[in-house]
Amino acid sequence: MGATGAVAGVSVALTSGEVSVLAPSQPQMHRRAVLIGAGYIAAARPAWAQRTTDLRLTAIGQSLIRYDLRQQPWPDMARVSARLRRSHAVFSNLEVAIRGQREGAPTRALETLHVADPAVIDCLRDLGVTALSTSNNHAFDVGTGGIIDAIEALEARAMPYAGTGLDLERAARPGVQETRAGRFAFVAFATGFVREGGMATAERAGVNEIRRPGDGDLVEEDVTRILSAISAARATGATVLAYQHNHYWERPNIERTPSWQRALARRCIDAGASIFVGHGPPLLHGFELYDGAPLFYCLGSFIFQTKKEEGEYGAPNWESLIVEGRFRDGRFLGAEVTPVVLNDMGVGGPEDLATRGRPAFSTGARARQTLERVESLSADLGYAFVHNGRRGRIRMAT
Repeated sequence: MGATGAVAGVSVALTSGEVSVLAPSQPQMHRRAVLIGAGYIAAARPAWAQRTTDLRLTAIGQSLIRYDLRQQPWPDMARVSARLRRSHAVFSNLEVAIRGQREGAPTRALETLHVADPAVIDCLRDLGVTALSTSNNHAFDVGTGGIIDAIEALEARAMPYAGTGLDLERAARPGVQETRAGRFAFVAFATGFVREGGMATAERAGVNEIRRPGDGDLVEEDVTRILSAISAARATGATVLAYQHNHYWERPNIERTPSWQRALARRCIDAGASIFVGHGPPLLHGFELYDGAPLFYCLGSFIFQTKKEEGEYGAPNWESLIVEGRFRDGRFLGAEVTPVVLNDMGVGGPEDLATRGRPAFSTGARARQTLERVESLSADLGYAFVHNGRRGRIRMAT
C-alpha cells in the first residue's frame, strides 16, 4: 500500500487488519486517520489525540466530481479551501465510482454514469475534505469491481470513508478520523436507487443499504444494523455523524423532507449520533433540531459535474451550504451556515464539464434567496432559522 498525490510521504502500518496512517502536517489539521472500512475499529485514541478544544466539524454538499479541479483553478478555489481547513473534520459524499483494474460494464445510462479517476480523491483532500461517505446510488455504476477499486483507492490515500465494504459487515462499520479535538466517526447508508446487485451481502462487496420495498416501511433489520453501528461508535467517545443518501423523494415536491426520513433521523440521534446529514436530490432541504442535535436532510451539492444538458436543472439545484458546527463531548454547541453557488455552465461552454459545477461563496441577492429558501423549508419543519441575508446561525437549544 502506498501514498500518492496530496499525501505523499505518508507512513503506513498494516498489522492484523489494522490500517493506521500518520498524515503529514497540514495547517490546523494535524491528524491520525484510522480506516474502519479496512476492517478495524479503534478502541482507544492515542494520547496525543486527546481533546484539547471543541471539535469543529464542517458538513458540505455531495461531491459529484468527475474531473480533477486542481488542473484549472477558479477564483474562489483558494477561499473555499481556506474556509474548509478551519475545521478539524470536513465531511462530504463521494458521488462517483472510481476507475481501477476491476471496472465492469456500466450499470446505468451514460448520461447519469458517474465515474472518475482516483485523482479526484486527492483533489478533495487538497480542498480540505477529510472524510467521505461512499454509500450512494452511483457507487455501483461500474459494478462490484468498481466498489472494490474505490475502497482500495481511498485506503491507499488514508481517506476515512464509510458506506461501502468488501462485505456487509464492513460496509456497515463507521469511518473514523482522529483529531486533536477528539474522535470523529460517521456511519453512512443509502436508501433508494441502489441497483440490483449493489447492496453489500455477507459474500459480496457493496453498499450499506436500508431497503424500503414498494415504497413502504423500511426494513427493520437494516435500520437495526445502522443504529447498532452508531451506538458502537458513540461508545468509543466519538462525536458521531449519521449520514443518509436518500433517493426516495416525495414527488413532485422533492425539496420537501418526507416524514419517514425525519423519523429515521431521530432514531439515529437517539442511538447516539450528534448530527444527521443527508444528500440525494441535488437540492437543499430544510433542517431542524431534535434533542439538541441538528438534522440536515439534504445539503445539495458541493461539486456538481453533471452531464445533463443546460436547463435540465433549475437555479436552486446549483445552490448549497457550508455548515460549520462546533461540538463538545458529542454535544452540539452551534453552527455557522454559509451559502454556496455553483456555476451551471463550464468556462468553455456546455461541453466543458471539467469546469462545470464548481463551488464559490454566494453573495448579494443570490445568497439571500438561498438562505430565505432554506428558512422557509425549515419553518415547514418547525424550526426558525436565523440569518442576515449573507450567513446564518444555528444556536444550541436551551
